[in-house]
Amino acid sequence: MIFDMFQKGGVVMYPLLLCSMISLTIILERTLFWIRENRRADRTLVDQVLELARLKKYEEIRTSTQGAGDYVIRVLVCGLVHRNYSLSKAMEAAAIEEIERMRRYLPVLDTVITAAPLLGILGTVIGIIHSFDMLGRAGIQNPQAVTAGIAQALLTTAAGLLIAIFTLFPYNYFVTKVEKAGNRIEKHATTLEILQEGDGSK
Repeated sequence: MIFDMFQKGGVVMYPLLLCSMISLTIILERTLFWIRENRRADRTLVDQVLELARLKKYEEIRTSTQGAGDYVIRVLVCGLVHRNYSLSKAMEAAAIEEIERMRRYLPVLDTVITAAPLLGILGTVIGIIHSFDMLGRAGIQNPQAVTAGIAQALLTTAAGLLIAIFTLFPYNYFVTKVEKAGNRIEKHATTLEILQEGDGSK
């Protein structure tokens, strides 16, 4: 049945199929990405790094954070490594890199959300044009052929909307995850800056 509907939808169903495959692939990849990031999160180690930074035990920080997978720890360590130059700018650069890594492929999902309904409408317009062409040839004696053509044309709009809707929810979820991660980075980076400034060091 699905294959029959796909064929009835016309040539525009092929780019819609491509959009759905791209969307599904990115959603699966980003889901696995965030599962890994959640597993690597180590709030205890983050607090330990901040405490060691307050005590200026930088060698212990280097030893304890080797192999750490938490993105916050990477940002903090980057700042501490460059503390004699500009701790805040080093952390800012590291944070931008981490956020870019988290936002990877999200613009593609955003494009799918916009493009899929437009492709669906395009398919419908093409189908309606074809139906009216049939009406001009067959006349009003055969209205069923025209209505059937319009019904088939609407399949592309339905397909485009479904793809956009089922892409929108994961997209918003991933955007929210990135925003929360950015807030988490900013919170701990600000704490580290306060600790370093409070100790009178860079």
